[in-house]
Amino acid sequence: MDLRFTPEENAFREEVRTFFRENLSPEVHRKLVDGRHASKQDLVDWTRILNRKGWAVPHWPVEYGGCDWSPVQQYIFLEELQAFPAPAPLAFGVNMVGPVIYTFGSEAQKRHYLPRILNLDDWWCQGFSEPGSGSDLASLKTRAVRDGDHYVVTGQKTWTTLAQHADWIFCLVRTDPAAKKQEGISFLLIDMTSPGVTVRPIELIDGGREVNEVWFDDVRVPVDNLVGQENKGWDYAKFLLGNERTNIARVGVSKERLRRIRELASLERIGEEPMIKNPRFREKLAAVEVELKSLEMTQLRVVAAERTREKGKPDPASSVLKIKGSEIQQATTELLMDVVGPYALPYVPEHEDERWEAGSNEPPIGPDWAATVAPTYFNWRKVSIYGGSNEIQRQIIAKAILGL
Repeated sequence: MDLRFTPEENAFREEVRTFFRENLSPEVHRKLVDGRHASKQDLVDWTRILNRKGWAVPHWPVEYGGCDWSPVQQYIFLEELQAFPAPAPLAFGVNMVGPVIYTFGSEAQKRHYLPRILNLDDWWCQGFSEPGSGSDLASLKTRAVRDGDHYVVTGQKTWTTLAQHADWIFCLVRTDPAAKKQEGISFLLIDMTSPGVTVRPIELIDGGREVNEVWFDDVRVPVDNLVGQENKGWDYAKFLLGNERTNIARVGVSKERLRRIRELASLERIGEEPMIKNPRFREKLAAVEVELKSLEMTQLRVVAAERTREKGKPDPASSVLKIKGSEIQQATTELLMDVVGPYALPYVPEHEDERWEAGSNEPPIGPDWAATVAPTYFNWRKVSIYGGSNEIQRQIIAKAILGL
């Protein structure tokens, strides 16, 4: 298999880079380079810039606003977005609920929701995990009982990322408690302003509050908000999670982080020499770079196979990408901790209601860039858990790929 890029693909890569350089705010770019996060408004503004260009959802079918790009072009675009870096469009909309709607939803749902996802007119969050139903998602207990032309939803979701910003939540709910646990689940779209919806923040180890509990107390949801067929939600969830796990590989993010690590390690010193010359550090850095190159080759093979894969069928190889991608992302945060050394002191965010704008409540000790290193290290412990824990991904690989 020839994994080299063609001259046309390299020209496309340069077009993407030029667009990012000319259109992304330097202030937002600087935030991301420094390991900080774009604000909600930063992401809205950038998504609308991409939408005007026609690049908000390049991986979607053309009839719904996507680009007529090859899988390789889509890969290049995502890699450059992450490596520049520029803010990624809101994954809950463009990578999760959007593809579910255009694949399984009604025509009315497609007409209403998809254009609003493209322009980030609606902010979506994901209502899957529950207390006691994380990796074993099919054991969820949130109920939806049919009452005329509505479902009445009662239950709790947890670890709901950015629910404090959300206009809508897509939820897995149990509509047939008598069926096998995977066979009695449906996929509902719920307006977050509905009476009976309560959002409660969860403070994390890094001091941020990006995740939440979401409670549903007899929330009435129109039957028209059911995606696809009742009790088929597990099929739609597997489709969604296959997309999520592929994106979690985040090769471009890790490339950018390694570039940043080399830059900072050239500035920080151990004794008389820059840290980048320390043999033990160089050995650890090289090991991660080798792992990342292997992951990149694997992802390119998955991209090349997309042409022949059955439409709508998740690729079990996405579990491989999820495992290795998350491990490499965590390894880059460990390398940054090595670079920053004793200056890696946790801090309390100034803006507790807005994680993305969090900053130190005291002047930073050491270099300015040091303040975000420890919080990022702690926060990124999550990447081997969300999207299906890495232990569950190994089970998927054993069954679907190895046939064990």
